[in-house]
Amino acid sequence: MKNILLGAFLCPFVFSACQSTSGDTNTIAKNIDTIAVPIAKTETVKPADAATILARKEVPVLCYHQIREWLPSDGKRAKDDIISPTKFKEHVKMLADSGYNSILPDQLYDYLVYGKSLPEKPIMFTFDDTDLDQFTVAYPTLKQYGFKGVYFIMTVSIGKKGRIAYMNAQQIKELSDNGNVIASHTYDHKNFAKFTDEDWKTQIDEPTQKLEKITGKKVEYFAYPYGVYKSSFLPKLKEHGFKAAFILSTKRDENYPLYTIRRIIDPGNYTARNLLHSIKKSFK
Repeated sequence: MKNILLGAFLCPFVFSACQSTSGDTNTIAKNIDTIAVPIAKTETVKPADAATILARKEVPVLCYHQIREWLPSDGKRAKDDIISPTKFKEHVKMLADSGYNSILPDQLYDYLVYGKSLPEKPIMFTFDDTDLDQFTVAYPTLKQYGFKGVYFIMTVSIGKKGRIAYMNAQQIKELSDNGNVIASHTYDHKNFAKFTDEDWKTQIDEPTQKLEKITGKKVEYFAYPYGVYKSSFLPKLKEHGFKAAFILSTKRDENYPLYTIRRIIDPGNYTARNLLHSIKKSFK
């Protein structure tokens, strides 16, 4: 009975609306407006300026090169870039047990530029130079603890074998397919501060294209060979498609902090406790 009465009540209004002439348009629109659901407006977050980025708390970023045992032929300086598989595994376990959570460059970028939140105790694992042990040792170790890594590839070495063996294209793709990030480290490790005009093609664009062909994904991050950069060249990295770039433990550029993100090396002579102390001291 209620439905019949309701229909009888609504019919005149429906009929009137259907039969309205153009002179009733404003009245109909007004009635519609009174029942319309407002659409929420999306706010555009303005990218942070350099000063704001510099003021944000730094996120620990670790850098690794070779994960192997020291050899008698290794020089004193080289030992800083070499960590044994046993120690590497101990250090990663310590970080996992200490509650650290690995992040990737896009997360760091969104935090620095847009102030987006990060997981508790964020940390980034990065690997330079394409060494095979990064695939055979680092990758499964990180995976064991639910961590991901960033692999800065020197493209001249892909698939090469010799005193040092390097990852091949299939291994690089596997890293990418399993949620790790593949990034650029030039063609043959040329010092960025000594780039010529031709080097932007041979050391930057062509390596980027090769890595994108291997992974099927955009390459948007870069690590400087030797950690060395030149301030006047930094704007060109953005022109060549990079969102951010990584140095080592030197001072960040006050005008281009996104292109001078700091990392520290985890050297082979560190204990797990040494590493934890270094992280807390370096990234206050």
